[in-house]
Amino acid sequence: MLAFAHGSGAVGVAARGLRGWTPQNATRRIGVAAGGGRRVMMKALPDGKAAKDMSEKDWREVLSGNQFEVLRLKGTEPPRTGEYDKYYPKSGYFACAACGTPLYSAKSKFDSGCGWPAFDRCYKDAIKTETDISFGMMRTEIMCNTCGSHMGHVFAGERFTETNERHCVNSISVKYHPEDLAASEVKVVE
Repeated sequence: MLAFAHGSGAVGVAARGLRGWTPQNATRRIGVAAGGGRRVMMKALPDGKAAKDMSEKDWREVLSGNQFEVLRLKGTEPPRTGEYDKYYPKSGYFACAACGTPLYSAKSKFDSGCGWPAFDRCYKDAIKTETDISFGMMRTEIMCNTCGSHMGHVFAGERFTETNERHCVNSISVKYHPEDLAASEVKVVE
């Protein structure tokens, strides 16, 4: 696990094959956001290229090393280190950090105590699921339906909210926008 101190807390991602990644060069990829949190910067998508047409090489060029590890290689941030873990805005939405697709309303975010941002529903057709059998267990992976980027996992039956669904999302996988969206929200597990 690679972790480094930045600002007021430790942040990082579980490392799998991040050659050349060090705490020293990582701080060049992560800047301080207003309020002391961290903000991972991403370059814009190449002109004329749709997110669904991006190759892994293209993604490496536009995402930071940490973003690529989580979004494209299905890595995981350590618990309680993400920018949005304890952030509960009253309005706005969270979009895919890779392609910008709106995924979750701020109203769907709740405190599950799991150490990662938790949401109980998503915008209709924004999230796709896949069975994940890594680490000797069966889970339901959640991904951006537009670009296929890894968000985290969804868990059902925990009775935290009325929807009985918890989307456990890596902070680095999403970006908060303060504007509200008028879009319908749904569960992804039936």
